[in-house]
Amino acid sequence: MVSMTQKTDRASATREAILTTAERLFAEHGVFAVSNRQISEAAGQGNNAAVGYHFGTKADLVRAIARRHGEETERLRAAMVKQVAGSDDVRDWVGCLVRPAVEHLENLGSPTWFARFGAQVMTDPALRGIMVEEALSAPSLHQIRVGLDRCLPDLPPEVRAERADMARQLMVHMVAERERALAEGTPTPRTSWHDAATGLIDALTGLWLAPVTNPEGGTSR
Repeated sequence: MVSMTQKTDRASATREAILTTAERLFAEHGVFAVSNRQISEAAGQGNNAAVGYHFGTKADLVRAIARRHGEETERLRAAMVKQVAGSDDVRDWVGCLVRPAVEHLENLGSPTWFARFGAQVMTDPALRGIMVEEALSAPSLHQIRVGLDRCLPDLPPEVRAERADMARQLMVHMVAERERALAEGTPTPRTSWHDAATGLIDALTGLWLAPVTNPEGGTSR
């Protein structure tokens, strides 16, 4: 007779198998190109309704994958924010955005899929709100935004918003591109995740501190 503990363990293992498989398939093919049936089969589940039974809708599954990685990333980020508290250096706060996510991927070993999964979801109008909502719920991100705002030059609101969009695009897609290259065994500009994070921090710091061209011509800081 199967005990309640065994049933719970079995259900937990099934959920983990589905999450891992869905993350990989979504990363490689896109979210809506992959059906629940394909996920169930690839996860070794005889019941094609397993995904819906354990997670509900596809949006619920996407949220579960995001949360699966969010807790550890937040732990790393909160520790880094504590180290740079009170800093007036833009680079310190940019580092708090970049390094925890990259360190989390490095700690997972190779191959990973979460960066590519995130890139796929962020380009999907129907689902990107989930990733944004999950990210903004992290307490450390609010602290980083406050710290970064304190250090930045007096940028026009439209320029600040534009650069925030640029920074988000660079973070999402550069990390995903490195993950893809590592999975495929193709060359990468940097030899390690740490060095890749350093390069990205350099670029983002330069982006935020770049001069602004005013409408009459010329630039200002």
